Amino acid sequence: MTDDSRTPRHGFATRQVHAGDARGDGVNARVTPVHLTAGFVFDDFAQAQDRFSGADDGFSYTRLANPTNAAVERRIAALEGGTEAVLVGSGQAAVTVAVLGLLQAGDHLVSANSIYEGSRGLFLDNFARLGIETDFVVDANDPLAWEIAVRPTTRAFFVESIPNPKNDIVDLALVAEVAHRHGIPLIVDNTFATPYLLRPLEHGGDVVVHSASKFLAGHGAVLGGVVVAGKTFDWDGSAPDGTARFPHLTNPVRSLGGRSFAERFGRGAFLAYARDVVAARLGPTPSPLNAFLIQQGIETLSLRVDRQSSSALAIATWLEQQPEVESVDHAGLPSSAYHALARRYLPDGQGAVFAFTLHGGLEAAKTFYDRLELFTRMTHLGDVRSLVLHPATTTHAWRTPEQRAEAGIAPGLLRLSIGVEDPADLTADLAQALTGLPTAAAIQTAVTSGVPA
Repeated sequence: MTDDSRTPRHGFATRQVHAGDARGDGVNARVTPVHLTAGFVFDDFAQAQDRFSGADDGFSYTRLANPTNAAVERRIAALEGGTEAVLVGSGQAAVTVAVLGLLQAGDHLVSANSIYEGSRGLFLDNFARLGIETDFVVDANDPLAWEIAVRPTTRAFFVESIPNPKNDIVDLALVAEVAHRHGIPLIVDNTFATPYLLRPLEHGGDVVVHSASKFLAGHGAVLGGVVVAGKTFDWDGSAPDGTARFPHLTNPVRSLGGRSFAERFGRGAFLAYARDVVAARLGPTPSPLNAFLIQQGIETLSLRVDRQSSSALAIATWLEQQPEVESVDHAGLPSSAYHALARRYLPDGQGAVFAFTLHGGLEAAKTFYDRLELFTRMTHLGDVRSLVLHPATTTHAWRTPEQRAEAGIAPGLLRLSIGVEDPADLTADLAQALTGLPTAAAIQTAVTSGVPA
């Protein structure tokens, strides 16, 4: 039982602490209890039957639902402005559940090209084996590129609100307008922005996914993911040939007594299917302990993200002034091609993750990376600790040099995820790591004189 009567009129910081509270459940624990149990006892024969038929929405088995996980789902849905959410074991699982909740063999997905490399591999390798084709739009802010990519079998668009790692902000309303003109839902990975900085459902998004392992949890301790459904998309829509776009949502099913998901759940059909059929049967269930830790992180989300975003912009501004740095990819900088979009969509901060490129290329990146003392060298982000990664030799290593060049992943590019440390300490660490690296002037002199820089 949920008491949300206190939350809709309140601000974000209040909602991140109170939304979805389970008080009123007869226990009244101030902090959501951790229900570490595989299953739940039935009172009698009739109750067991009713829970499996859907007549009773109580808990039966943690793979299907758990009170701790449900509390986190309610809170995230409230913060994103969605109807419902389903918590899963990782961000990768969230993308998988969201896409497989919409697409089947023979269907087509259109994705922005600038996305997390794990999602790209999922689309190209795993989904291709299931008969789902994917095309990528290089310029996500070109409406014609999305139009050209649409086929009669296209069933979803996919973008990241702040793409990884280039900070090349997507015009969500533009992409949503094209998608909806064709009766297609827009899935938005909102991991980098978090609902504190941006709520995609307010800009035309229909489904939001997160890697809750990152900013939502915030401390680099647990894995989790979440899928949030919006309120407006009509899942009953038909394709140009008159067939149902989402027959798995509109055709009668035995588990609902001959009704369809659309008949039973209306605009909530997708999320119900994603939860009850995709997530429940594939089984990416998070531990209730992980769910508890994610909720603990959410309670300080705005405080952390506000500091991390302001620190990231200050550090990006400083880096842009250093002679060893060729370029900085941060939409908060006036020099960024995405600055206008950032001011429109992200007025409260442009996130804590950005990239910069060193003049000295790969060798400079190696030297810089190994010199860092305060930044943690690891593949993660959204942590309270500041992190550094070299994408070309890690996350993007499987791409060809040409593909990396097309994506703007140069040999000298490094990705930073800014934590909550004192910005002056982080800047000092970066400064000492830059010492003696090639500058543009030194490289030009070397080219002119024929002497290596």
